[in-house]
Amino acid sequence: MTETQDRFSGPIIIFQERRLPEKATPAGYSALIDAYTLSVPWPRTLTATGQHHRTIEDGGWRILTPRHAPNPTLEGHLTFALKYEGLDLVVLKRLFLTTGPNKIEAIVRDKPSGAYARRIWFLYEWLTGETLGLPDASGGRYVPVIDPDLQYAPDGETAPRYRVKNNMPGTPDFCPLVHRTKQLDEFAALDLPRRAQEVVADVPRDLLARTAAFLLLKDSKSSYAIEGESPPQDRIQRWGRAIGEAGQRPLDLEELLRLQRVVIGDARFVKIGLRQEGGFVGEHDRDTRMPLPDHISARHEDLSDLLNGMIGFDQGPAGSIDPVIAAAILAFGFVYVHPFEDGNGRIHRYLIHHALAQRGFNPPGVVFPVSAAILEQIDAYRSVLESYSERLLPLIEWEATDSFNVRVLNDTGDFYRFFDATPHAEFLYACVRKTIEEDLPNETGFLRRYDHFKSRIEDFIEMPERMIDLLFRFLQQSDGHLSNRAREKEFAALTNDEAEKIEQIYADAFAQEQR
Repeated sequence: MTETQDRFSGPIIIFQERRLPEKATPAGYSALIDAYTLSVPWPRTLTATGQHHRTIEDGGWRILTPRHAPNPTLEGHLTFALKYEGLDLVVLKRLFLTTGPNKIEAIVRDKPSGAYARRIWFLYEWLTGETLGLPDASGGRYVPVIDPDLQYAPDGETAPRYRVKNNMPGTPDFCPLVHRTKQLDEFAALDLPRRAQEVVADVPRDLLARTAAFLLLKDSKSSYAIEGESPPQDRIQRWGRAIGEAGQRPLDLEELLRLQRVVIGDARFVKIGLRQEGGFVGEHDRDTRMPLPDHISARHEDLSDLLNGMIGFDQGPAGSIDPVIAAAILAFGFVYVHPFEDGNGRIHRYLIHHALAQRGFNPPGVVFPVSAAILEQIDAYRSVLESYSERLLPLIEWEATDSFNVRVLNDTGDFYRFFDATPHAEFLYACVRKTIEEDLPNETGFLRRYDHFKSRIEDFIEMPERMIDLLFRFLQQSDGHLSNRAREKEFAALTNDEAEKIEQIYADAFAQEQR
């Protein structure tokens, strides 16, 4: 047995304090992480090969059969990972930096036309920026770097040096990935843009405009509510106008700074622009004021490269993948980086609208109230955010500063460039589906019923529009009945017959809503 083979574990039941569902041998990324002592966020699912001829998925482990077992070598486990697990770019980059170029060159020289060897070669040079001392590939058919059956990727372009198709959905500065899942495939098959168009197709233009205005305001208000804020109406409306313009301007640093100024409003106590120090999400110890982070943001030294990577993603590969998946990658990537002192959460949700609108996902002039859908599922939203933050936090070395902030001591940039955005995409797709299948038709339906109610009231009684609206609100609050207070004060002029007729009109218009 070679020295390389000695690195890799045999059958175990405990993997770095984590129990396997049965005795099995780590394979692929789990084996590489263990053998090379890589300090990285673990993949959401670790893989091993067992002793039985059936696949087990349990407790964050997938146990494959003995026939799947790779050769216990660097090449064997790398090939296994690419074949069965897809790309985990942060693991691969940290692995390549650990192994150095010689071992990767040896893999390619041994199988110069091998599909997996050429993908490994490409990934080494793409991730590290170093050119291996190898001549350009001369054999082997072109293969995609990302297996589209495992992860979402654009069509890509040929890379003749390696005879591969470069279908990376990003750049070395920013390239989160999303795994294909049954849930995401089912969402994509729904063709939600077509459904949205069908909902609005028979809606009169003026009614659609009112629907759009309400949904815009609803989203803006909800976005502040998620942050635990109740700002004045003018701030809500100002941010709503910004959301309504999402997708109309190219995304660049100046646009992000403009959005920060809009969302902050009064910037007397907030530094506008990129952070010049550390950042975290969490609390402070009540007695000592020391930071108690739930999430630590990217180092301020890395912000420029990370944001340039996001902008490059938005202007390039994002246009060639599913719009909702692109929106999840961009928006959640931004919120993990947290580049600003304040305003990050609202801009993060704005970026969802930007990505969808820019790619024509939603009908013109209509903003899906995604923030409202998020607010209704706030616990699930937090769980999605924590799905990565919790894995990331133990890997960040930090110390408290004199200003009760955090100073990150290790190189963490790759953790924000290359995270797994699969749960984020699934969550966002569910929110978008709700806005299209429920919120959009519900709001257009409500306005139709309200217009019917208003018209019938006007048919038999002279009443200003503001009073009709007040009348409606009283009826809505009292299950379709005018309260004694309303009858005695605001609407004391109504006769009993008129009041009963109004209640009947309301019941006729909103009977379905009451059931």
